[in-house]
Amino acid sequence: MGSPAEVRLLHQLAQLYRVQTAYSDVSHRRRRAPVEALLAVLKSLGAPLATLKDVPSAWRQRQQELWRRPLEPVTVARAGEPPLIRVRLPAALAEAALAGQLTLENGQPQEWRGADLPVVEAAEVEGASYVVRQLALPDGLPIGYHRFTLELPGGCRETLVITAPAEAYLPPGASDSRIWGLFLPLYALQTKSSWGSGSFADLGAMMAWCAQIGGRVVATLPLLPTFLGEEAFEPSPYLPVSRRLWSEFYLDITRIPELDRCPAARARLASPAFQKELEALRRLPLVDYRRQMALKRQILEQLCRCLFADSSGRLEELNRFADDNPLVAEYACFRAAAEKQRAPWRSWPQRLREGSLKAGDYREEDRRYHLYLQWLAQQQVQALAQTAREKDLQLYLDLPVGVHPDGFDVWREQAIFAGEVSAGAPPDTVFTSGQKWYFPPLHPEKIRESGYQYVIDYLRHHLRRAGILRIDHVMGLHRLFWIPRGLEAGQGVYVRYPAEELYAILALESHRHKTVIVGEDLGTVPPEVKPAMNRHGLYRLYVLPYELAVNRRAALKSIPRNSVASLNTHDMPPFAAFWEGLDIEQRLGLGLLNRAEVRGEERERRAIREELVGFLSKKGWIKPTEVDSYRALKACLTLLSTSRAGVVLVNLEDLWLETRPQNIPATEGKNPNWRGKASYSFEDFCQMPQVVDTLRMIDQLRKQPRRR
Repeated sequence: MGSPAEVRLLHQLAQLYRVQTAYSDVSHRRRRAPVEALLAVLKSLGAPLATLKDVPSAWRQRQQELWRRPLEPVTVARAGEPPLIRVRLPAALAEAALAGQLTLENGQPQEWRGADLPVVEAAEVEGASYVVRQLALPDGLPIGYHRFTLELPGGCRETLVITAPAEAYLPPGASDSRIWGLFLPLYALQTKSSWGSGSFADLGAMMAWCAQIGGRVVATLPLLPTFLGEEAFEPSPYLPVSRRLWSEFYLDITRIPELDRCPAARARLASPAFQKELEALRRLPLVDYRRQMALKRQILEQLCRCLFADSSGRLEELNRFADDNPLVAEYACFRAAAEKQRAPWRSWPQRLREGSLKAGDYREEDRRYHLYLQWLAQQQVQALAQTAREKDLQLYLDLPVGVHPDGFDVWREQAIFAGEVSAGAPPDTVFTSGQKWYFPPLHPEKIRESGYQYVIDYLRHHLRRAGILRIDHVMGLHRLFWIPRGLEAGQGVYVRYPAEELYAILALESHRHKTVIVGEDLGTVPPEVKPAMNRHGLYRLYVLPYELAVNRRAALKSIPRNSVASLNTHDMPPFAAFWEGLDIEQRLGLGLLNRAEVRGEERERRAIREELVGFLSKKGWIKPTEVDSYRALKACLTLLSTSRAGVVLVNLEDLWLETRPQNIPATEGKNPNWRGKASYSFEDFCQMPQVVDTLRMIDQLRKQPRRR
C-alpha cells in the first residue's frame, strides 16, 4: 500500500496527469482509487514509474515538463472573442518583446508582435523561475482551425487555435420543434428480399415509409465495419474496426451496377446451392453474420474481378476514389494483410505491426476486394443521405465511444491510444461488478498534440451523412474509466479529458455540416456534464424507465425540451419486458442478479409501475382497472408525445410488444447480443394496425400545439 506520505505524493502526481484519485459512485458514495491502479494508469499515460519508490522522481520530472512547455498544444476561443494564450517562459523573459505568426485555416498568414504582455502567474520549479504571460490574438477570427507560432530562443513553438461557435448546431425553429421518429437496429430489419439481415437499401425503404406517415427521424445503431471473418469475429456495433469507414455487411448486392455486367456473379447468385443457403439464412431466428458475409463475399468477389478485368468508367471512378481517400486505400491493405497473416495485428512481424505495409504483405486480389467494398459502401450510405434530404428526414447515426483493439484505427493511430488498459464503467446498481468494454481509450495528451486530427476525421465521417449524431457515453468528453490489464472492472481509475476543446470541435464541425448533436448521458454522470451539455447546445437523452428509476416524481413532471425522449435504448429491455418484469428474471438466469437482489428489483419495479399508472390515470391516458402492456405502452408514448421534448424516438419492436432485448451488457457469450431479428418483416409491420395506429396517434399529438 505504501506509507501515507508516499500515497499523498502519488495523488499529487496523478493530479498533474489529470487522473482522479477518487470519485462518487452512482449511490453518491466516495470511492478511492487503488494504489495499484493509479500506478498502472500513470504508467500508461507516460509517467516514468513502476513502483511507489519511483513517484518522487516522476513527480519532479512532470513538474519540469509542464513548466518547460511554453504553449499548450491547443487553445480554444469562442467566435467573437479574442483568443487568449498563456505562455510559460523562464523568468528572464518576463518583459521581453515577443513575435509570432498566426496562420488562418485558409493559409492566410498574419504577423503578430507583442510587448508589455501581463504576467499572470509566477512559480519556482526545481530551482528554476518561471512566469506565465498572457497574449491576445486579433478579434474576429473566423471559425476554424488556425495555427499560432511563437518565436522563442531555442526555436519556435506552436499551438492549434480552435475558434468555434459557443453552441453546437441547431436548425432554425428548433426551440419549437416537436418531431418524432423510429428506431430499429439495421441488422434486425427484415424485408422479403433481405439476405438474412437488413441492408442499406432496406434502411432507405424504412426511411421513406417513416416520412410517409409523418415521422422525421430514423435512428439505428452504428453502421461501421466490424470483424466478421473466421479468424476475427466481433459483431458488436460498439467495437468497430474503424470509426472512419462504413460496414460492408449492409451492402445491397442487387443495387451494385457491376451485377448487370458480370455473368459469373449472376450465375452464382442463381445457382440452387446459393439460393438454398440464402433461404436458410432468411429462416434463421438470429442473424448469422459469418455465414451471411461468407455468402455475400462469393458474389462481391466476382463483381470485383469483373470490374478490374477491363477498363471502364466505373474502374476510373474507383481509382479516383482511392486517390482521393488514402485512408481507405490503407484500410484495404490492412484488411488484406490481416487475411494473409490470419492473426491480430499485435502478433504480426514487427515492421507490419508498426504500420508499414507494402506489396507482398497481402494478396493484391484481397486488397482490391476491400477497396471495392468501401467504395460501394460509401455510395450506398450517400444514397441514404440523399433519401433523407429528399424526404425532409433526419438520419440519426450513432458514434461509438471506442474501437476494437485489433482494428484498423488502433493499428494506424497507435501513438494516440493508451496501451495496457481498457475503458469501462465502475460498479452501479445494475452492473454491481462494473463493466469492461475491451477497447483502449484515447490518450488525452497525445490527441491534443496531434491536433485532434483523428477525432475530427471520425466526426466528419459521420456528420457528412447524419442529420442527428448521437455521441455514445458523452461523459467520455470529460472523463473515462480506465481499467489496467489484470485488474477487475471495479478497480479502475477515472482519467480526465480536455472537455472544452472537445466541445469546441463538436460545435465547429456540427455547424459546418448542419448536424444536431445528442449526448448519451445515462449511467454514472459527473455533476459538470449536464450543465456543460446545456451550455454547448447538445441534446440529452430522456429515457422514461431510467428517469423513473432515478427520481420518479421529478421524471414525470418535466421532460426537457432539448432532449430525445424514448421508452428504452438498445441496452435496455423492450417496454413489454420492462412492464411485465421479465427482464429481472432474465438477469437472474444470466447471473447478473441473485435471489435477494431480484426481490428488491421486483419491489422497485412495482413501485415504479404504481407511480406511473397513478400519473397517467390522472391525465386520462389510462384506466387503472384496465392496465395491460399495450395500454401502458400507448399511455407512455402519449406522455412523451405531448411533452416539450424536441424529438420522440419510438422503438419499433415495442409496438408489437417484443420482450427479447437486443443487448444485455456484460453478458458476452451468455446471450445472443446484436443478433435479434425483428419478429415481423418490414412489409408485414407496415400493415399492422397496432403499429400504424399507434404511430398515427403519435404523429397527431406531436403536431398539436403544446398546452402550457
